[in-house]
Amino acid sequence: MNTALDPGALAGAVLEVYESGDLSRVDELISPDLVDHNQPAGTESGFDAVRVLVRAVKEGFSETRIEEIFRSLTTDGWVVSQWRMTGVHTGDWFGTPATGRRVSFTGIDLWRAEHGRMVEVRHAEDLFQLQAQLTA
Repeated sequence: MNTALDPGALAGAVLEVYESGDLSRVDELISPDLVDHNQPAGTESGFDAVRVLVRAVKEGFSETRIEEIFRSLTTDGWVVSQWRMTGVHTGDWFGTPATGRRVSFTGIDLWRAEHGRMVEVRHAEDLFQLQAQLTA
C-alpha cells in the first residue's frame, strides 16, 4: 500500500501509469474495491477497468504524453484533475484501426482517496474530440 502519497500525488501517479503503461503500479495506487462510475462495459471491477483502459491507451497510441492542466484537492479526499493526452494512433482503439494520425484530447477525473489508494473515480474524456481526429 502506498500511504506516503497524498491524494493529489496519487492522482498524478495514476496519470503517469496511463502515460507509461506500467501496470505493476496499479496495485499500489488503486484499491481493488475501486468504484468506477464510468466503468467500460465488460470489465469486472473498477480495478480491472483501470487495467483495461491503460492497456487500451498503450496498444492504441505511441508517443503518449499526458499533461495535467489543472488539479485541485478538497478537504474530504477528492481530487479534480484535468488533463490532455497527446500521441500517435498506431494501434487499434476500441475498433478504430490505426491511422498514424497525431491526436490531442482532454479529460477530467474526479478521484477519491482513502488510506493511500484511490477508492472511487468519476471521469469524462472528450472522446468526440478524439474520434473526430481519428476519422477526419
